Amino acid sequence: MKREIRNKLLAISMAFVMIFGLFQPTNFVQAEAQLDVRADAAILIEASSGRVLFEKNADTVLGIASMTKMMTEYLLLEAIKEGRVKWDQEYSVTEYVWRLSQDRSLSNVPLRRDGKYNLRELYEAMVIYSANGATAAIAEVIGGSEANFVKKMNEKAQELGLENYKFVNSHGLNNRDLKGMHPEGTGPEEENVMSARATGKLAYRILKDFPEVLDTASIDKKKFREGTDDEIKMENWNWMLPSLVFGYEGVDGLKTGTTDFAGYCFTGTASRDGKRFITVVMNAKNANGQGNYKARFDETRKMLDYAFSNYAIEEILPANSKIKGNESLPVIKGKKDKVKLFTKDPIEMVILNGEKGQYKPVVVLDKKKLNKKGELTAPVKKGDVVGYVTIKAKGDKTISFLDDKATNQIKVELIAAEDVEKANWFILMMRGIGDFFSGIWKSAASLF
Repeated sequence: MKREIRNKLLAISMAFVMIFGLFQPTNFVQAEAQLDVRADAAILIEASSGRVLFEKNADTVLGIASMTKMMTEYLLLEAIKEGRVKWDQEYSVTEYVWRLSQDRSLSNVPLRRDGKYNLRELYEAMVIYSANGATAAIAEVIGGSEANFVKKMNEKAQELGLENYKFVNSHGLNNRDLKGMHPEGTGPEEENVMSARATGKLAYRILKDFPEVLDTASIDKKKFREGTDDEIKMENWNWMLPSLVFGYEGVDGLKTGTTDFAGYCFTGTASRDGKRFITVVMNAKNANGQGNYKARFDETRKMLDYAFSNYAIEEILPANSKIKGNESLPVIKGKKDKVKLFTKDPIEMVILNGEKGQYKPVVVLDKKKLNKKGELTAPVKKGDVVGYVTIKAKGDKTISFLDDKATNQIKVELIAAEDVEKANWFILMMRGIGDFFSGIWKSAASLF
């Protein structure tokens, strides 16, 4: 008997636990599992929107080593697009570039002192093999000198809205490794530095503005000057490319970096099932606190696994949506006294699986188009923009983006759903008379 009672009590207890669990709120905050990324700084970004999904010390300024070359890539691809230089344009090697390229203790393809090289092969050597001499050569082509090019790098960083950065050379080596040939205006002990956020933003912009960079960044192996006496095998330093030692499905970029000052760094990107993510790790370490090549890829893998497993791009708000509380706006001097409103386009955003209900639409009206009473003035045309709708998270959770421009990814126009013609003079006069007597009646009624 006692056993039977005990079993019933146990069953009732389990039922309460199950019922209670059903009515718990979704794990909106808890679902963002705390990633244990062993690096001095890291950031995880959804590439289409610039939404920041994870960050660690993201604004700390640290060494970037050869991740510097992403800015050189950006400036070269921009110059190609604008027609200022051409891929088949030839470069004659300077003394500085020759001496730098001969140092095989650094990542390099040796260039001949009397050699001529076109921009395409220098670019491939830089992107695939992180060749430092080839990078300095590109800097001289675009800037006239590396010193002038460094100025362009810092100017472009400001133009792109980066913060927490400083470029002192085109490639990311320690300036002291240049043996007194560091760019004019920089010191022998200076280093290229950025924050993880700025590095991620640079990667975000180069993928947005010049996605063709991945055509080269995804090449696992290539021969420099194939078929000549100068032939050199180049294996991509991004060992997360699917065919290489730490291969990861979908990885196709972007840039590694390693120096004693910066440690082991990597800006990665991968695409699967219509989703692309950008990752940055700076001075990555293994479980024993040691930095090595494997550590930067292991820590990157953690972030990519987390992103692909837990996030999906969802339609948060369909096109032609009516927003509760803002279904219409009052209109004066029109044949109708109000106009219906709806959203012009849908809002899509990368979100944690199951958290779609944790966002709400927020309406921001264009006050310039309204009078002091918040009314539109007829005529109103179908499709007229009266404001915008954005998305905010419920509760105290925030939606973080790389910058204000990225925030525009979750803004859509709020428009008039119909025409409201201007009323003729007779209707306006009759309304005026009606309003006059209505005012008198209300005043009289208030006396009693």
